[in-house]
Amino acid sequence: MTSSRPPRPPAPRPEAARPARPRRSASSRPAERGAAAPQERGTPAPGDGQDDVPRVAARAEISPEILPPPGPPTAGGAPRSFAPVRVVAPDDVAPPAVRGSIRTAPVVSPTSAARFAERARARRTLARRQVIGLSVCAALVAGIGWLLLGSPVLALDAATVRVDGAGTVVAVDAVRAVVEERDGTPLPRLDTGALRADLLDVPGVREATVTRDWPHGLTVALVAREPVAAVPADGRSGYSLLDQDGVQVGHVAKAPAELPVVDVPVGDRRTLRGVLTVVEQLDPDLLAQVGGVSARTQDTISMKLRKGARIAWGSAAETHLKAAVLTALLDSEQGRKAKVIDVSAPRMPIIK
Repeated sequence: MTSSRPPRPPAPRPEAARPARPRRSASSRPAERGAAAPQERGTPAPGDGQDDVPRVAARAEISPEILPPPGPPTAGGAPRSFAPVRVVAPDDVAPPAVRGSIRTAPVVSPTSAARFAERARARRTLARRQVIGLSVCAALVAGIGWLLLGSPVLALDAATVRVDGAGTVVAVDAVRAVVEERDGTPLPRLDTGALRADLLDVPGVREATVTRDWPHGLTVALVAREPVAAVPADGRSGYSLLDQDGVQVGHVAKAPAELPVVDVPVGDRRTLRGVLTVVEQLDPDLLAQVGGVSARTQDTISMKLRKGARIAWGSAAETHLKAAVLTALLDSEQGRKAKVIDVSAPRMPIIK
């Protein structure tokens, strides 16, 4: 029957009985064995790029404060003890240098109050930066706004205003007088719509376009109401000059030689518009031969040529075709001798 007691370890030999082995240096070992010398643990091999790292020689010492209590005596009578060994680097040797830079984490405050204070300071710093950024942006916007809307940098100079399309009826001085009322106004603040409405009130202006000419000027493009006929003035002597829309654009004592005199019933705007439509569509060479136009209704338009012949025109329909037929007849010998030419039916003209 085997015993349950564990076998007793063999007793260690006395230190005196052990023969002393001669210590051999590390340089002599490879020569004796005929092989490469082993490297010490933790020591970089030569030639691996770390020769500049100083090697630290360690010494072994026993820490007496951590020694365990002595165990039972051995078979030889010597007490059994265990002495843990720790490696201690000499104090006069600097730690090995480490290549490169190592980023360490920021030190966190150890207490909750300190962490809360740090967070509060971070929030205040962020708020100050936001306030400063908003203030700078507001100052820039205010400066740009004043530069564009309040400063004289982009102010209107009435002396540099250009007026085009005045024609023979519109007074350029009257147009400039309207523009001078806005002299000194910054161009971004200038109300071009209101200026255009004021220009349309100038006599003879049919249409107007206002364009900013940076940095100080304006360009005013006009469509003038050119007179196409002269009408005897109502209740006074002289003649009123009318454009193609029947708007009076002037008054003269004598009818211009280049304009036909129109005779229509007073107040009959429909008949007057029909007559002016025919006159406005005539070729300039043919219009120069017309001395007068009369009509009782819009369908009974007739013309009186300066050479004496009378033209029965009819309505304002097919005016271009009637004008082409009349021009061809006037160029013929029979047409030059005719006293009456009827082109109311342009495809079947009649010469008398």
